[in-house]
Formats: sequence, C-alpha cells, structure tokens
Amino acid sequence: MGNKIRLGIIYGGKSSEHEVSLRTAYSIIKAVDADKYEILPVYVQLDGSWIKGEKLSGGVLEGVQPLRLTDGNERPDEERAGGEIIPAAKPASVFAIGQEIDVIFPVVHGPNGEDGTIQGLLELANLPYVGAGVMASAVGMDKWMMKNVFAQAGLPQVKFIGVLRSEWEKKQEETIGRIEQQLGYPCFVKPANMGSSVGVSKAKDRDQLIEAMSLAAKFDRRLIIEEFVQARELEIGVLGNEELITSVVGEVIAAKEFYDYEAKYKGAGTELQIPAEVPAHVAVQMEEMAKTAFRELDGSGLSRVDFFWDEANDKLYINEVNTMPGFTPYSMYPMLFQASGIGYSDLIDRLVKLGLERHADKQRNIVDAEELE
Repeated sequence: MGNKIRLGIIYGGKSSEHEVSLRTAYSIIKAVDADKYEILPVYVQLDGSWIKGEKLSGGVLEGVQPLRLTDGNERPDEERAGGEIIPAAKPASVFAIGQEIDVIFPVVHGPNGEDGTIQGLLELANLPYVGAGVMASAVGMDKWMMKNVFAQAGLPQVKFIGVLRSEWEKKQEETIGRIEQQLGYPCFVKPANMGSSVGVSKAKDRDQLIEAMSLAAKFDRRLIIEEFVQARELEIGVLGNEELITSVVGEVIAAKEFYDYEAKYKGAGTELQIPAEVPAHVAVQMEEMAKTAFRELDGSGLSRVDFFWDEANDKLYINEVNTMPGFTPYSMYPMLFQASGIGYSDLIDRLVKLGLERHADKQRNIVDAEELE
C-alpha cells in the first residue's frame, strides 16, 4: 500500500435502487480526504455491465452525472471543477481491478449487490472490502431468512407469514384466508428481497391485500406479510467487526402512513428526529438487541437496525437489519453517528480500516490442509 489508500468504489447496479447508489458513491467521493485516498470509480450499469473510470485524486465532482460512466463512445471526456479531466472509461471486472486498489467500498444497494452477490465476487478475488460478508449480506437482505434468524436468537418481532409467489398464484383464496386468520387487517406486504421499501404496501382490507400481494410479487418470488402494530419507528446504527459501538437512537416520523420509497427518497414531509425522545431503558434495550442481531448475522463494518416501539404497551420489536444502509450525509445511518460524535469523513475512514482489518484476519485461515502436516 502506498502513501494513499487506493479506494475502489463499486456503485450503480441492476436494481431499482440504482439511483440511490449513485448518490451514495457521489457523497463518499466528495467527502474523502484527497491527501489520504485515491479513488477508482467502478460503475455497474443497469444492464449489469461493469465500467471502470480513471482514478480520481480528489473528491471534487459536480453532481452524479459524471459517475454515469460509459465506454467512451457515447460522450466526450468530462471536465471536473478545478480543471481535472475524467478520461473515457473502459469495461472492467472485479478481477481486473484487483491490482489497482487496496480496498473496495461496495455501495450497490438492493438485489445483485447488497445481497451477498458482489461480496461473493470480492471474496473470490480475495479483495478487502467494506461492510458485511456474503452470509450476513444475504441473510440481511432476505427478510424471510432474517426473521428466522431473529426467532432463533429469541429477539421479539411482530407476527409474520412467508408466502411463495407460486403459492399466491395457485392458492389465492387459501392464502388470503390464512393471512386474515393469523394476522388480520391492516397488514404489511413486502418482497422478501428488496430494500428502500420498494414494493411494500399496507393493506387494510381484502381488495388492498390482493393488490399489495400482486405488487410485491413483481419484485420477488418470496413474499413476507407482517402483522400491523401501532408503533413508533426507531433506528440505531452499529459500527465495528467484533468490538461494537452503537449510535444514538433516531426516529422516523413519516408524513404518510408508513415509511415507503417515496417518503425515504422524495421527501414527502418525512421527519428524522435525532436523537429520538425515548426513555433510557428503550435505548439500552435497542443497543443490546442491535448488537445481538448484528452478531447473529455475523455482521461486520456497519449496519442500521430498525425497530418498532409500541409505546402504549412498552414493547420493542426488531424489524430488520440493513447491512448496507443509505450512506449519503443526509441518510439516517451517517446522521445517527454524526449525532454520536463521529462525522461523515471519519465514519468512512473507520469503515475502510474495519474492512482492511477483517480481510487481514481472514488471511490467517489455513486453506491448504497440507500446511497442518
């Protein structure tokens, strides 16, 4: 490793969260210390093509548009503020960039990125990277599996039912009856593998349930239906590998009925209250449950853990773990740690260090059985 850390940022991706990922990559590039880092942007286009840009010596970019890399045949070279030029990009793969980087920060959100697929590629290429590994990423993305892990760990959560898309299509009436009997209305319907509340609906009656199930089934073959609980939506950040620290508690106060994609990324009057006004015992319980969930998934680096707090009955339910949460300066996770005394640039530094430390620890594993002889 030279004087500067060669940080590769993989962003974009084949998912509905493509634009969110672009904004995350832009924010990181803008925030890193140019004296510490040399950035290699790697753009995963919507069709799955990987495009490598030229190395950036600083973090000056004017908007996300220059990050929409092409092979150079569709646009001229672009000039950044300060007179630096981004030359034409070229096709790349994770195996081709291994010699050009020291560590990768993968910020491809949603399926085909946050679900362990990119993490698997990085493991095969033996490259250090920021964030959760293959298993934690996969389980953290799959709400069905995640809820089973929570149940095994004894973490309280709202009642839920898992339904296959094929089951819904072949046995609609039977499935509706089971949902109505076990959960009732209102209830939430979600694709098992999707982030940013994409495809999530609140159903108040049978007609809305049918509509919600049909919508969720467009995004995934496995669906989750959850019991509705009148509760406040609380979130907490976790940072670390094995020695963990947590942030202050934050609260999402949605102007709409629930915190959907529009509320998250298009404003819609949603308010984030940091720190949240909750009793001390609730904050302590959240810290303990968040760390337990993180460890049960074998998390590393970062996670945002979401909860429902039924204030009237003083009951706390874990909702989900986000292993690669929104990471712009105005996203909940960085804001939680900002309020906890760790600024955005410092947070990036810590995550890069954690990624390098975890990779170094993995290199201690024996891979050749003959070494034992």
